[in-house]
Amino acid sequence: MDKPQRKISGFIFSLLFILSLARFASAQEQESKPEEFRIMFYNVENLFDPFDDSLKNDDEFMPRGMRAWTWKKFEKKLQHTAKVIISAGGWRPPEIIGFCEVENRFSLIQLLKRTPLERFGYQIVHEESPDARGIDVALIYRPDRVKHLYHSAIPVLFEGDSTGATRDILYMKGLVGGKDTLHLFVNHWPSKYGGATATITRRRDAALTLRATIDSLQLKDNRALIVITGDFNDTPADESVLIHLGAKDRVQENSGFYLINLMHPLMGKWDVGTHKFREEWSIIDQFIVSSPLLFNSEGLRIGEKRAEILRFPFLLEEDRTHNGTKPFRTYNGMRYHGGFSDHLPILLHLDL
Repeated sequence: MDKPQRKISGFIFSLLFILSLARFASAQEQESKPEEFRIMFYNVENLFDPFDDSLKNDDEFMPRGMRAWTWKKFEKKLQHTAKVIISAGGWRPPEIIGFCEVENRFSLIQLLKRTPLERFGYQIVHEESPDARGIDVALIYRPDRVKHLYHSAIPVLFEGDSTGATRDILYMKGLVGGKDTLHLFVNHWPSKYGGATATITRRRDAALTLRATIDSLQLKDNRALIVITGDFNDTPADESVLIHLGAKDRVQENSGFYLINLMHPLMGKWDVGTHKFREEWSIIDQFIVSSPLLFNSEGLRIGEKRAEILRFPFLLEEDRTHNGTKPFRTYNGMRYHGGFSDHLPILLHLDL
């Protein structure tokens, strides 16, 4: 082999060696990079079917009801909801999605069978709530990513009012990654309809109900991995969430067991929130987690992105009355608007 050939051979060998090193480094990086596990919550603003249920006060959501709710509008609502879920996950939609303002299991079945969500194999967790309007909380999950172990509906009882009824708290216990037990609670606390002051005790009672369940879990396992989500109809700084539920507004110095509200850092920013009333945005849809998810060095833990509000352009429209933007709603009052929801969805990033 002459000298020029030896130089060419040496160059090719060096190039192959460099490419091998790069491939090896890339493989190592992929092995060390944690796998993402995401949970989404979405108040879907009345995902009702257009049929009458004699046990519920759902007459307004019928073709001849006040909202003139038809199968065509229902189908559009299904497609809109699926679009939000798929957009939230990019190439892979979230592993778990919690909902509120869902009428029944039938509506969820249609969401999973009549939209592009069908190919992901989601399963449903749902129980009928005693809410007078018939709106429930629910969740869907991907069984290839989380194993359903148990679920139950936790009733919220009002002090001094044995006849009052609201949405149950939906609890699911699941196994993630084959070894980590996740406790998930989906909430829809009583609204401020009738006035914030007049209804404050109802949200307090919902908070105390949930806190009692959390305390029971902690007694059994001081390292319990807990995710609490939902529409609380109160902000992270309100008494029901901060005091009665005990969701801290910042990370504590010690690593003992406590609840922390991941939405608190997002508060106080103009034009940022999950819901808008007149000119004011507020964060009433939240993610609250137990401290072990913050401090775990391996297994399931909080991801770098933590929690975020999903503000896709198609979910918003110009607010010509109060400036800025507002959610692109399905209804404005009783007038059909054709949008998505009066709430923005939120997304929790976990690493596995």
